[in-house]
This record gives sequence, C-alpha cells and structure tokens, in this order.
Amino acid sequence: MKNFNFQLLTILILGLVVQTSYSQQDAQYTQYMYNTLSINPAYAGSRDVFSFVGLYRSQWVGLDGAPTTYTASMHTPSGKRVGLGLNIVRDEIFISEETYIDVDFSYTLDVSEKGKLALGLKGGAHLLDVNSNKANTGAENGSDSEAEIFIDNKFSPQVGIGAYYYTDKFYLGLSAPNILETEHFDESNNSNISSSTAKEKINFYLITGYAFDLNDDLKFKPALLTKLVEGAPLQVDISANFLIKEKVTLGAAYRWSAAFSGLIGFQLSDQLMLGFAYDRETTELQQYNDGSFEVFLRFELFNKNNQMVSPRFF
Repeated sequence: MKNFNFQLLTILILGLVVQTSYSQQDAQYTQYMYNTLSINPAYAGSRDVFSFVGLYRSQWVGLDGAPTTYTASMHTPSGKRVGLGLNIVRDEIFISEETYIDVDFSYTLDVSEKGKLALGLKGGAHLLDVNSNKANTGAENGSDSEAEIFIDNKFSPQVGIGAYYYTDKFYLGLSAPNILETEHFDESNNSNISSSTAKEKINFYLITGYAFDLNDDLKFKPALLTKLVEGAPLQVDISANFLIKEKVTLGAAYRWSAAFSGLIGFQLSDQLMLGFAYDRETTELQQYNDGSFEVFLRFELFNKNNQMVSPRFF
C-alpha cells in the first residue's frame, strides 16, 4: 500500500512538471543557527576565526525520492573588517539534482560599543540536472517517451545579498541568497513538452536569536527563522535550546504547520562541535516516512592571539 501511494504521488508530480513550470526553493535546515553562511553571506568572518561546517540532511526517511542535502561551508576573517567564505551545497530530490557553489564577502562596521553590522555579498554558480527516467513510472522502459524531461547540468549565475547585526548575545539577519530569477527549459527534443520549465524563485530570510544567562552553568538560546518565497507558504521555524556548562546543548523546535524537532549538540572541544536533529512531520505526510534527520560537524581553528576567551553562541 505504501509503495502504491508513492507511485501515485510520483505520477502526479511528474504530470505537473510536464504540463507546467515548477518553482524551486532553497534547501531546508533544522540546525540553521549553526549553518548561517548558507543563507546569509554577511555571516562570513563573524566568528573571528576560521570556521568549517559540514552538514548532512536526510528528509522524510523511507520515502523514495525524498530530499537529501549535503552542505560544506567555510569562512574566515581577512583583516579587521573583511570576511571571506566558500559554500557548497548538493541537493537531491525526486528527479532533480542541484549543486550550488558560491563565494561570500562581508564588510563589518562597528555601530555601537558591543554591536556590529556586517553587509554581505554572495556570487557563484548553480547547476541543475533533471532526469525524469529516475522516476519509477514506466517512462524509463520507453512506454511514455513524451513524458520524459531532461535538463543536463544547466548553469545559472547566483548573486546574493545580506545584512547581519550581532553582539556576543544577540543576532539579527536579513538576506536573499540569490536575487536572480532564472528559468530552466527542458532540453528534450520532444516538442510536446517544450513548455516545461524549472524556475528559480527569490528566497527571503529573516533570522534572529538571543542567549540568556539563566545561571553560571545554564544558558537559554531561543532562535527564529522565517523564509518567504513567492507562490509558497510562509515558513516559520522557532527553536529553544539550552546550553549546559557550555558543553551540551539540548533543544526543541517547531516548523509552523509542518514538523516538531529535537536537537542535541556536543561541544567536544574549543575546536569541535557535533550536533544532531530529528524532525517529525505534523502533516499527513508523516504516515509515509520515518521522519527527517540532520547531523553537522563544526571545526574552528584558533591562532595564538585569538583564543576562546568569551565563547560565541551563534
């Protein structure tokens, strides 16, 4: 029954792709507070050290063709005010594969005694590959060649902007990782489906968070992410994390009308942090999958003159 329902879902989605255009959204993260560079270029260099984050997300485990995301990002300060970064994202979903490669630049201004405002610019490339034969609908056996869709590593440029205000305890960011809207046309020789496209939409993000000192050994870190995309519901992610003895983080999150999440992180050393998250859908989709999970590793390199005297929480 489960396989039958997915086959039906596959056919419906493929039919919509063939007959109309579909818009694409950025990859989704539960532990966005540790992966800020992926959505805001102004974050580059803000931690004042070389910082690397690797993240893996498997969404809707057990559902064939569900999204899988691989992310690798690194950034570092370059001088007193400039930050530089590199971000690579691989997103696989259903019949499509997307690769994002971009570089990030930020410039930071001191706007108060404790507050800094960074302005960021992102530039890079997006590669899109769509192959309808990956759908197990019979098309790969040649039964319906008119339903085939092919986009072969189609290149499109990426330009993004962002602003990021932060102190040791608070942050607020606004960004659009790509402000260019690009349409990808099906490259099949079949004229009957020449109208099918994949369209890149602008994703707007607002993020914020604060670290409250409850006592010497316990900190409370609420955070919020909102994402706005034309033609899609507003995404709102709310999370609440507790940092215990600056070593263990325990938390929960809620994605509005979509999922509940549990989060745990371990500060293994000053240089290494390891984190996990598990999402459980609140929609009807929950009966077709076993949830979603994320794992990330952060590595930071301190020099002799830049030891971790006051830990950064974001």
